[in-house]
This record gives sequence, C-alpha cells and structure tokens, in this order.
Amino acid sequence: MATEDVVGKTSQTVKTIVNLAGEAKLARDGVSVTTPTYAVLSICKSLVAGGVAGGVSRTAVAPLERLKILLQVQNPNNIKYSGTVQGLKYIWRTEGFRGLFKGNGANCARIVPNSAVKFFSYEQASKGILYMYRQKEGNEDVQLTPLLRLGAGACAGIIAMSATYPMDMTDKSSYQYRGMIHGLSTIMRQEGPRALYKGWLPSVIGVIPYVGLNFAVYESLKDWLIKSRPFGLVEDTELSVVTRLACGAAAGTVGQTVAYPLDVIRRRMQMVGWKDASSIVTGGKAPLEYTGMIDAFSKTVSNEGFRALYKGLVPNSVKVVPSIAIAFVTYEVVKDILGVEIRISD
Repeated sequence: MATEDVVGKTSQTVKTIVNLAGEAKLARDGVSVTTPTYAVLSICKSLVAGGVAGGVSRTAVAPLERLKILLQVQNPNNIKYSGTVQGLKYIWRTEGFRGLFKGNGANCARIVPNSAVKFFSYEQASKGILYMYRQKEGNEDVQLTPLLRLGAGACAGIIAMSATYPMDMTDKSSYQYRGMIHGLSTIMRQEGPRALYKGWLPSVIGVIPYVGLNFAVYESLKDWLIKSRPFGLVEDTELSVVTRLACGAAAGTVGQTVAYPLDVIRRRMQMVGWKDASSIVTGGKAPLEYTGMIDAFSKTVSNEGFRALYKGLVPNSVKVVPSIAIAFVTYEVVKDILGVEIRISD
C-alpha cells in the first residue's frame, strides 16, 4: 500500500510538471492559455520580473540613494558636503567602498517586494481600466490614453507603497538601526504599531504623481515612438534597449521633479521621535515636531526656507535617470526570458 501511494504521488507530480511545461511551450508559441495553472504561473512570473527589476535598479544606484538620504537630513549648521561628487568622495574617505552600499540590503528587501507588487498591480489596474474604457466607448479597439495610464500607475503606486511602507521606516536613518528587523522591533517597542505608518499620507500622495507619471510617460513615449517612427529609432515595431532606457530616464525625471518635496516631508515626519533628529535636521534651531503633513511643510519652509524641500534633489535626479530606466528595461527583459508575455499595458 505504501509503495502504491508513493507511485501515485510520483505520477501526479510528473503529470503536474508535464502540464506546466506544456503550458509554457504553448505560451511561447503564441497559443492562448487560460487554465488556472497557467494563470498562477503567469502571476508568479510577473511578480518575479518586477522584483528582479527593482533589485537590479536599486543596487545600480545604491551610492546615490545613500547620498540623497544623508543630504535630506544633513545639519544645516554643519555642512559636510554640498554636491554629489563631493558627497560620494566624503563617504568613500570616511567609510570606504562598503559605505557606498550601506543599507542596500535593507533597501533591496523593501524595494524587491515593492517593485513586484507595483508592476503586477499596474498590469491588473491597466487591464481593468481598459476594460471599463472599452465598455464605455463601445469600441474594443481603443487603447489606454496617457491620463488613464496615469490613473493605473497611481493605483499601483498606492498599493505597493501601502504593502511595504513599514519596511521603509527602517531606512530613515542608517545610524539609528542595525538592520530592518532591529528597526521594526525598535519602532514597535518605543512608539507602537501606528508609528510604522508615520508619514504614510505624504508618501501616498507622493506616489500618485511619481509612479503614475513614470508609467504614463514611459508607455506613452514608447507608443508615440512606435507609431511616429522618428529618427529611425524603431525597427520591426520594436524599440532598442538604448531607446527604452531613454524613455525610462525621461519618465523618471518628470515623476521625481513633481513628487520630490513630498519625499523630503515624508522622511522628516518619519524621523519624529528619534532623539537626535532635531539637531541633525534643523541644527537645533527648532524642535522636530509635526502635527501632520501641512504642519511639516509649513515648519520646514519657515525654519529652513523653500529650498529645504529640494535638499538632495541633484543626486536624486542623477539617481532617478538610470534607476527608473533600468527598472523598466530589466522588467521587460526578464519577462521575455521567462517566456510568458506579460504586457505592462495593452
């Protein structure tokens, strides 16, 4: 009886593997596959592609991400570095090569699931919005407009941000926490569970233009290039990797320019409760106490001037150009390697 059970289980496992392989082959051959197994497989591959894209793009720009955060919370009365190159040299001199990637492990632990959820959510949101749009227009051939892509991107950003926001709390100070687990446990113990979502509102408001514009600009630029075929950039309805990188760079630049002040305010609000935050951020001139997002904006501008809302913008701009571009292109490359068509939008 035991032998029969083993044989039966082995046979079932073999059948499952054969079915998965067959479904994957049909997908690669362009045959429509709608079985539940394939649906699960497609979802998993979509999540994997998004996660890999996030991890690769974040690691590629880790030194600039580290510098951006340090500039955002730098003591205005004790300026150690005022530019990108100077800041990177200072980190190299004081902390060495490892200092440039300090906190990257925690960043990737946060960005990988965030990116996976974001790309997958955008796919689902764009499909749902496109379906409703076609029903409203009574035309099955209409495609998503830039505004509708903006809405789908905003939905994806809100979902991804909300799902991974507590992990972002551990990124607010590379000096205060030894790692993500230590950061989460410390915040829970000292400030309670609600503190894990401190600054959530400006973050969510920030991802609406940021993520929304990223997807809208990237997809719209690609569509425009394919349809208009300027400068001979399109061959056989496909864009080169360099052209797609340029589209991603443009998308990232537009999104981060609009949303950057909200990112600064988010980090300021996250630092409330840290005993040394006031001396580092404001130079001890004013207590770091905010009653909400509007209050944080008001106090930041009144105490430090309007330019404080753009602290670290230059290294962030340098970082966003390759980061967003690499994320989009890596996502598309990985989905092709995985062998299942996972379109960002129809």
